[in-house]
Amino acid sequence: MFNNRSYCGELGIEDNGKEVTVFGWVDRKRDLGGVVFLEIRDVTGIIQAVFDSSFSKENAEIADSTRSEFVVAVTGKVRERSPETINPNIPTGNIEIFASSIEILNKSLVPPFPIDIRENVNEEVRLKYRYLDLRREDMKEAILKRHKMMQLTREYLSSHRFIEIETPILNKSTPEGARDFLVPSRINKGEFYALPQSPQLFKQILMVSGFDRYFQIVKCFRDEDLRNDRQPEFTQIDMELSFITPKMIMEIIEGLIKKAVKELTGREIDYSFPVMDYDEAISKYGTDAPDTRVSIEIRDCSDIFVNSSFNVFSSSLSTGGVIKGIAVPDSGKLSRKMTDDYSDYVRKFGAKGFPMFKYNDGKLEGGISKFISEDEKLKLIERFDLKEPSVVFFSVDKEQIVNATLAHMRLKIARDLDLIDDNKLNFLWVTNFPLIEYHEEDRRFYAVHHPFTAPVADHIPLLDSLTPENAKKIKAQAYDIVLNGVEIGGGSIRIHDSSLQSKIFNILGISEEEARVKFSFLLDALQYGAPPHGGIALGLDRIMMLLLKRSSIREVMAFPKTQKGQCMMSEAPSPVTEEQLNELSIRIVKK
Repeated sequence: MFNNRSYCGELGIEDNGKEVTVFGWVDRKRDLGGVVFLEIRDVTGIIQAVFDSSFSKENAEIADSTRSEFVVAVTGKVRERSPETINPNIPTGNIEIFASSIEILNKSLVPPFPIDIRENVNEEVRLKYRYLDLRREDMKEAILKRHKMMQLTREYLSSHRFIEIETPILNKSTPEGARDFLVPSRINKGEFYALPQSPQLFKQILMVSGFDRYFQIVKCFRDEDLRNDRQPEFTQIDMELSFITPKMIMEIIEGLIKKAVKELTGREIDYSFPVMDYDEAISKYGTDAPDTRVSIEIRDCSDIFVNSSFNVFSSSLSTGGVIKGIAVPDSGKLSRKMTDDYSDYVRKFGAKGFPMFKYNDGKLEGGISKFISEDEKLKLIERFDLKEPSVVFFSVDKEQIVNATLAHMRLKIARDLDLIDDNKLNFLWVTNFPLIEYHEEDRRFYAVHHPFTAPVADHIPLLDSLTPENAKKIKAQAYDIVLNGVEIGGGSIRIHDSSLQSKIFNILGISEEEARVKFSFLLDALQYGAPPHGGIALGLDRIMMLLLKRSSIREVMAFPKTQKGQCMMSEAPSPVTEEQLNELSIRIVKK
């Protein structure tokens, strides 16, 4: 019965007159008095089957007894539809199956929501009945295109001499910034495995082992607070290469991304991805993942207001703050209410306000314009290149708060004014990140990426006379790839010299003893002919979310968790028995 199956969405006009058998779910039913029409759905699409009671009363009655989501097998001949009955909304709309038999393979309860309607369905309900939600056209498309992305990735990387190698899931806990998910060992009482935040150490070991081009489509785990683009378990396209430069890695990734965009969306990316220095990204956009679809750029105005009579500006500068601003084209859409609302909105970034003025025909009006001197006005017109009517907004505070405020507000205002072209795909590379940064609160240095990132060769001598100030001058051989303001991947050239690696550990406050406990196998391996190497990891979930224009990575994953880290369908996480806990020598302490 199942041997001669045809798939619903793969039938076409070329099959006219052919006898076929399809299996699937009843999508819709219509009874036109003696003639029953069933739309049958499978993973490839929908086909209409016709049951004429004058041809077979029994088949028509069985078809009429079906309900939405019944599983059926239908056999019949493909025939061309008459012009007036063609359905232009589906690929098989010009044909139908004139059914000679039907069998109900299984019945279904009434679904808790219509499969063909997405609106007004609570996400938690959709996740609870995920097996039904995955029947929806948009979810089906996401899963099929995700499969295609993984297949083309394997084909592309294999053609570039990469070898797919699996690395362990049960590993040693070596925290990289986020919390590890810990797995207790039953055999080794009181000891734990950790689920990998990334395969970082193992892929470096593979380079020492001589497998000079590794890749893996790998599950990674981070126990962190969740957002629309975060999950406790996520998928990376992970790779590592020996005898490589950042430019070589960028060329390989650019080729993969262009191939993916073409095969998943049908679009051609006809430009080389621009490369932007980290300092330029922060200076112009306030973030290391800028959305360059928005032309609004940040301008530092601290020097202009150094003698300002405006107390808000002068007091901030006197306490080490900065003054930066953005000029927004004013087409009449920016209302007084909007600018007032923005002053409240920026408080979520730590800003105390959002001062502004309007520019029109050489004049400054409204807002703080009365506090701006003639000399400051002329310099501002030049700094922002003001020609058309505009509204200039300022952020005044510590540089970190100012950058975060303006980075978010340039996008929010652009979205409010409909200045973002959602059809654009703006890729770019951001390079030359700081290697380390100093935290005043902790009075210690932290790695910006991770402790295995190699510094720019010319900056290595600066490590011997390190201060919080000159630390900013030490750049890393690190690179992130960004799409429309979202980081979709990042990597670096790694440290392959054991003495340099030990020095970096020491700077980061990782003692020799701690380094041996956490990373002994890597440190040992680096002493046995480790080649120069580097790598990158791409976020598969984020790439799919952006290319398919979905609002969340949960929309491109088969079985995601909620923002509380729960699986609504399986009800994980869940309690375990006392017997299981005793076997693991674990006791739950209730706070």
